[in-house]
Amino acid sequence: MLPPTPACGDDEPTPPQTAGPFYTPNTPQRSSFLEPGIDGTRMIATGYVLDTACQPIPGAMLDFWHCDASGVYDNVGYKLRGHFFADGAGRYALETIRPGIYPGRTRHFHVRVQAPNQPVLTTQLYFPGEALNARDRLFRPECLMEVRDNADGSKTGLFNFVLELR
Repeated sequence: MLPPTPACGDDEPTPPQTAGPFYTPNTPQRSSFLEPGIDGTRMIATGYVLDTACQPIPGAMLDFWHCDASGVYDNVGYKLRGHFFADGAGRYALETIRPGIYPGRTRHFHVRVQAPNQPVLTTQLYFPGEALNARDRLFRPECLMEVRDNADGSKTGLFNFVLELR
């Protein structure tokens, strides 16, 4: 079965954002952050990595990190951190939990996305309907995921990254 075609239009490149103080290099390669001791609402973050002409970017690297359900980042190991690659259709999927609220910020994921042999885009993904979105000085509405509730109580966050290739 073929993956669904992403919706495209006059998409602007995904805007860059700060990595924040908690980025850790050399993360393990994995597309699931679920492991013993990880509590919270299960979630899948998914979508496509596309260029500005709406063409998929197979093999794009995605490096995600976020805090736990209590708003705490793991700064010792690699809990809720990892990288993986988009498939041949440019599609990605990360199995994780919905992050908590980090003090002074709204709910978000940090992400680094890189097309093969291209510069790295560092950005953040946000959740719709969060009261703190309006007060977070880093919040960008262009980086809002579409979040759906699933029948099993989990959530699915949809976002297409658009990269400007050089």
